[in-house]
Amino acid sequence: MIGVLASGEGTNLQALLDAGLPVVAVASNKPGVRALDRAEAAGVATGVFPLEEYGNREERDGALGLWLSEQGAEVAVLAGYMHLLTAPFLELFPDRIVNVHPSLLPKYPGMHAIEEALAAGETSTGATVHFVDEGIDSGPIIGQVRVAIFESDTIDTLRQRIQSVEHWLLPGCISLYLEGKVWP
Repeated sequence: MIGVLASGEGTNLQALLDAGLPVVAVASNKPGVRALDRAEAAGVATGVFPLEEYGNREERDGALGLWLSEQGAEVAVLAGYMHLLTAPFLELFPDRIVNVHPSLLPKYPGMHAIEEALAAGETSTGATVHFVDEGIDSGPIIGQVRVAIFESDTIDTLRQRIQSVEHWLLPGCISLYLEGKVWP
């Protein structure tokens, strides 16, 4: 009953699969990404929805959301999905879209959270799992974990430490949601 959206490697998708969560479909905006390979290896339906094949983002998001629904998805999880979703998708999954983000929201929303935390000289950042609304990383927070920033950190070393936290935080938060213990 979980539909996952991913744009890259799919390590958070793999964490959901490894946790035994009921992933029924995986969609991507990019063909050929590792996340799709991971889904196929697990026997999960896959779909690719490149923006350039649609008239606009709203049309693409509507088709994407409809496909996930047809696959039996009741909840959408953004696991490294790098496009903002528009109203046609949001309306298909009201209060049932969850995202993982590499910062302690509300600090550093958007695509460059790790870079911004390093540039600001922060001593810590973290990972956040939150519900998706029409804003940019602005929905209600389900869970957060702080991650230290060391003087020797690079974007890559910090990203790896944050991802290792995301790999248990996201499945844990999704489990709580599926059990009815958290809601937006």
